Amino acid sequence: MYTLYGTDESGSCMIEIALARCAVEWHRVDASSWQEGPGTDALARINPLKQIPTLVTPDGQVLTESAAILIHLGLEYPDANLLVGNRGQILRGLVYIAANCYSAIGIIDYPQRWLGEAEPVVQNQLITGTRRYLHQAWVVFADQFADQLFAPSGEPNALGIMAAAVSRWDAAREALAALAPGFAQSLAQVDADPVVAPVFARHWPAQ
Repeated sequence: MYTLYGTDESGSCMIEIALARCAVEWHRVDASSWQEGPGTDALARINPLKQIPTLVTPDGQVLTESAAILIHLGLEYPDANLLVGNRGQILRGLVYIAANCYSAIGIIDYPQRWLGEAEPVVQNQLITGTRRYLHQAWVVFADQFADQLFAPSGEPNALGIMAAAVSRWDAAREALAALAPGFAQSLAQVDADPVVAPVFARHWPAQ
């Protein structure tokens, strides 16, 4: 059985979707770097940064980094169609999100990691500038990867799942609706997928 360390409204949602697509047994341990509890203590023992999602495979391997986990599951379970499509572009897109979008969200959420005890006005400047960069990075993503989110069967592949999940933060969807409306509609199509929709509803019940 797979063990997934994560929590609601976090990146663990995309791994939950992927595990469902792989039709494997798994369970979630509630944990994150911003909450205390036995789950987080257990997470710290295998991932000192306490980053989520962290996935432990049935043979005991510890997997971190959302893109890496999605790639691993796609290779282990090819019938799940997670890497079906233009694989080179799917892999490129997964790394693009991790490098440009996910990383920017980390700065927005935790500016003190880079600025220490800087004045609030300085931290707000960093947040504002990083959010501007994040939205532009999503527009570039839309231009480059708009046709890469779905397997030929019509179900979202790993890139579609990751894009739909990570774009839910920091008003990225609102920016894309204005600047790349066709791509925003593609993300909404991912949201409506019968495997994706209940996971997102569980993570964001008010939306």
